[in-house]
Amino acid sequence: MVGSAESNAAVWKSESTVAQWVATEEERERTRAWPRRLLAELLPFAEHEEFTFVDLGAGTGAASRAVLDRYPSAAAVLADYSTQMMQEGRRTLARYEGRYRYVEIDMAAGGWPPDLAGGLRAVISSLCVHHLTDERKAGLFREIFERLAPGGWYLNYDPVSADDPAVEEAWQRVQDRRDPEAAARRAHRTPEEQARWDNHVRHIIPLDPQLGYLRSAGFEAVDVYWKELDHAIFGGRRPPG
Repeated sequence: MVGSAESNAAVWKSESTVAQWVATEEERERTRAWPRRLLAELLPFAEHEEFTFVDLGAGTGAASRAVLDRYPSAAAVLADYSTQMMQEGRRTLARYEGRYRYVEIDMAAGGWPPDLAGGLRAVISSLCVHHLTDERKAGLFREIFERLAPGGWYLNYDPVSADDPAVEEAWQRVQDRRDPEAAARRAHRTPEEQARWDNHVRHIIPLDPQLGYLRSAGFEAVDVYWKELDHAIFGGRRPPG
């Protein structure tokens, strides 16, 4: 998860909030499993190739698990700043013992560990970059580019917003039809749930600026590799030469 901003810390360093988030994780992951598998498939590695990837804002490791399952010889470096999320992650990653390690990174503040200074073959992020300000999104993409090896890939799975209110309304309409109880939950959020929601949405922006940040950082092969309503997988690679 992302750190530094006070509201982020209030959410992701709260024992009660993380406990509630973990308790409802299985339900959320049912809709996220397929995009996470696609994110893994998009990485340019042979099935049994040995490689190490970095998972930024890894939380409890859901995205890493998808990659580790797809590539049985891969290893993961999970980067997060929430002690509570990392503790829970070590529990859920028990069957991957020896194939992963956690490092502490506050994505909102920068500051990468020295052993992640360069030569990275792949970096992924999942449902965390949207917590960053626009300036930090652009800065993070530059930092990732600088640390990737030539030909290395970065892929991000994240929510996005729309420039057109009619598009936002269409997205909401579909989501409410898929989950008839969603409107009632929105209308009856507890103060804690509302604070968590406000923190979730406050920095979500459309796709186009973020694709521009990637290109400005130097990435090529920049594309939206998958999108459904307000969630997308997008990214690119550092040129091989």
